Amino acid sequence: MGLISRNIFPACESMCVCCPALRSRSRQPVKRYKKLLAEIFPKSLDGHPNERKIVKLCEYAAKNPFRIPKIAKYLEERCYKELRSGHVKFINIVTEAYNKLLCMCKDQMAYFAISLLNVVNELLDKSKQDPLMILGCQTLTRFIYSQADGTYSHNIEKFVHKVCNLARENGNENNKSCLRASSLQCLSAMVWFMAEFSYIFAAFDEIVHVTLDNYEPDEEDDGREDARHNWLDVVRCEGRVADMGSSCMAIRPRPEKKDSSLLTREEIDTPRVWAQICIQRMAELAKESTTMRHVLDPMLVYFDSGHHWVPRQGLAMIVLSDMSYLLESAGHHQLVLAAVIRHLDHKNVALDPQVKSYVIEVAAALAQQIRSGAVLTEIGYVSDLCRHLRKSLQAAVESAGEQESNLNISLQNSIEDCLLEIAKGICDARPLFDTMAIALEKLPSSSGVVTRATIGSLMILAHTISVSSVSCHSQQVFPEVLLVQLLKAMLHPDVKVRVGAHQIFSALLIPSSNHPLREAASWRSGYTCEPKGWHSDTASAFDSISALLEKLRREKDGSRMEKHGNDANDGYKERDVVEEDWKQGRARKNSPNFYKISSIIDRTASTTSLSEAEPHIMKLNEDQIAQLLSAFWIQATLPDNMPSNIEAIAHSFVLTLISSRLKNPNDNLVVRFFQLPLSLRNLSLDLNNGMLPPACQRSILVLSTGMLMFAAKIYQIPELNDLLKSLLPYDVDPYVGISDDLQVHVKAQADVRGYGSVADNQLASSLLSELQSKIFESDKVLMDILLQTLSTTTELEVDDLAQQLLEPFTPDDAFMYGPRSILEDHNQMASHSKESLSFDEDIPTNSLVDDDVTSEASVADLSRFIPKIPSSPSVSHVISIGQLLESALEVAGQVAGTSVSTSPLPYDTMARHCENLGTGTRKKLSNWLTYETHYTIANERHSPAFTANGCLAPWKITSDVGNIKEAAKPVGPFLAMRLPPASPFDNFLKAAGC
Repeated sequence: MGLISRNIFPACESMCVCCPALRSRSRQPVKRYKKLLAEIFPKSLDGHPNERKIVKLCEYAAKNPFRIPKIAKYLEERCYKELRSGHVKFINIVTEAYNKLLCMCKDQMAYFAISLLNVVNELLDKSKQDPLMILGCQTLTRFIYSQADGTYSHNIEKFVHKVCNLARENGNENNKSCLRASSLQCLSAMVWFMAEFSYIFAAFDEIVHVTLDNYEPDEEDDGREDARHNWLDVVRCEGRVADMGSSCMAIRPRPEKKDSSLLTREEIDTPRVWAQICIQRMAELAKESTTMRHVLDPMLVYFDSGHHWVPRQGLAMIVLSDMSYLLESAGHHQLVLAAVIRHLDHKNVALDPQVKSYVIEVAAALAQQIRSGAVLTEIGYVSDLCRHLRKSLQAAVESAGEQESNLNISLQNSIEDCLLEIAKGICDARPLFDTMAIALEKLPSSSGVVTRATIGSLMILAHTISVSSVSCHSQQVFPEVLLVQLLKAMLHPDVKVRVGAHQIFSALLIPSSNHPLREAASWRSGYTCEPKGWHSDTASAFDSISALLEKLRREKDGSRMEKHGNDANDGYKERDVVEEDWKQGRARKNSPNFYKISSIIDRTASTTSLSEAEPHIMKLNEDQIAQLLSAFWIQATLPDNMPSNIEAIAHSFVLTLISSRLKNPNDNLVVRFFQLPLSLRNLSLDLNNGMLPPACQRSILVLSTGMLMFAAKIYQIPELNDLLKSLLPYDVDPYVGISDDLQVHVKAQADVRGYGSVADNQLASSLLSELQSKIFESDKVLMDILLQTLSTTTELEVDDLAQQLLEPFTPDDAFMYGPRSILEDHNQMASHSKESLSFDEDIPTNSLVDDDVTSEASVADLSRFIPKIPSSPSVSHVISIGQLLESALEVAGQVAGTSVSTSPLPYDTMARHCENLGTGTRKKLSNWLTYETHYTIANERHSPAFTANGCLAPWKITSDVGNIKEAAKPVGPFLAMRLPPASPFDNFLKAAGC
């Protein structure tokens, strides 16, 4: 009728208004989208959806975008209708239509996105129908992957809580498993969205926790790991490895990276697979440190709450290992390790040593895994580990019961293993040396638990560096900053801290020279048998240190056994014999301490260079050697030294002498290696010395003899050794002896509790009196032997050699008065606050445990370190005007004879040198002016003097040594306070008008 009305009867349009066929609407085209919408649904509930019609509908919508809102509205209303009716098949058709729209109408998504999200929301709310919730998760997943920007970020974020609740559904039936898989698939899409558009959801922590709830490793990885563990058990049983601790935990294999588009049907319905993909996407999300913390922090908290830190079986090791593998950048790998170590300060972990131990074991396994594929460069977490180690050593003193003590020991072992794994992965040890220097700079000046725990933690770190041979890649010079701090620690008021500083120096200088077992035993004996009233409870802290150092030795020996086979087995048996003799208390003439020195010297004799014999030795330049010799002199003359201090000084002297052979030292330095023990020898035989007790003088005699004998062995003077052996019997000192390998050591059966007692001082005084004449008679023979040998070894004339050897040893000017004066810093130590701690500042002042007796006076008086002066009532301690002018003329002559350097130097460099020189000059002149004051103060402070019979003589001090040898020339005080040597920069000062 429409055709007829338009062509034949045009008048009907205005006349026949009641005829339906003649209305204007009948002339418009039929709406095709309604027909297409009706055709996509089957006519019966059992019918199949018409895929072709759905595609046609979407094509129509793409060509007619203005129809999309009506299409979306119709689909949404039809979905609500079918939900009320419970027709799941029709709901599937609706969601399929939305999916096709997402694919074919991406540019027009704004027309139907809200309608789709409303449908998803209704589907997720059907908590009693798992298929509908699965359908909602799948539809939301496709919507997320269709996003081209972050327009719908907030809309997607609103579904996080609902989807996470679905991922927590319990039950093993197939529907529940598929529901969890679909929800985890949706969560993985959300993580992808966050990584793609740099937007972190507020509820991201909940996503992490739900993912970890469903995370499991692959079954093949478990099989390979179990096989690895079984192989390690076989190796342990067969004894092929000396000791395999927790650091030998098997490295997890690299997980297979999964592609969500290539999964099988079975894998798609498996929650574990999608949880792994979520972790994989989180690794992609962690592109820098901020997002890394967003990812790792909720993981670590989850491990705390679920007790997942147990190594090997715990979830923490599995997840963090996989995360480390999945991260692309090597620097990001280390961020994982740093986050785990930083987590030790979290409130969930900080107060539980058992959990802290587990966390550190996981960190050690991660370090082992990371260093197997990359070099560790960021090592700021080493100071954190040392801080926790120091706290644990301090807690060992305050531990109340056996269980708490065992937990502390376990924690210390874990920290040591972790430090060892980190050190093995470091190529350059200089950052570690800087960390140690900073910790030593903050070392408290008082004697207490914190100070000793700090030095103990640094000892373990030094031995860790030694075992891992970090510094063996190249023979580098000993770090200057660390050496300065070690020299300060060697003069610390606490005698045990001084020993610890020597052991740190020894471990770093020559890694193979230390013997941790015996070193730790000396610490342990020093704390349990200290005669000066120290707290005995500090022994427990260093029992822990001894155990850790012994484990480090086994670690090192175990690695060498793998490399050297039978030779290492023989060495290990030899050490077992040494340990057995030590346990049975038998005295050995071979030093049980530092047993590697003889082997180093033997190899040196058979090679052209010491660097070939022992490639791990660090170099010491001549200035450092001079400072060390000066420090040895000052330390040896401290009146509160114990046998362990004497042993430590001797060992450091030996190592310094060995290191000096890496290059040919100048002639004057060679002479000073002999001048130091000769001066100590003369000092020890001065029976009228009131500064040192006779027991200490006796130990200094043994020390000087051991130094001379070892120097004679190094410079191949066998006649001197034969002479010294005949002069000094082995049992001259019941506490300190010289072994067959010429090492000064504390005797195994010595009870140091009696050292320095009145009876011991009386016995020492009588022994020194008997030996004095015998030794003085041999001085001429000894000097002839030295002059004959050193005149051929050096280029010095015999007269000059004799003059230098007969002069008393004086500390180096740079050591005493330089810009980094060690003594200046230690004179100020007594005024430092107790708040100065190492590694951190979180220990309150009231927690410091001070010892009953400190030896601050032993380093406070500067005049003690200046060589002793023959005293006479008629001799003034103030130099005359003539002597001052004579010294000034000497300096002027040196200036006139000095060639001025013509090499151009920057002004800043020149000015700095001039300032340093001026500072040294002012200090020397100030010392001359105040010398009489220092001398007077020394007489007042050191009131308890020792007489010849070893008894105390109050208010009587004498500073003269006397004429020990007729050949020795008296030294006036002005020689000890001579003006600084001339420098080319003096001319610059003169020209500048300074």
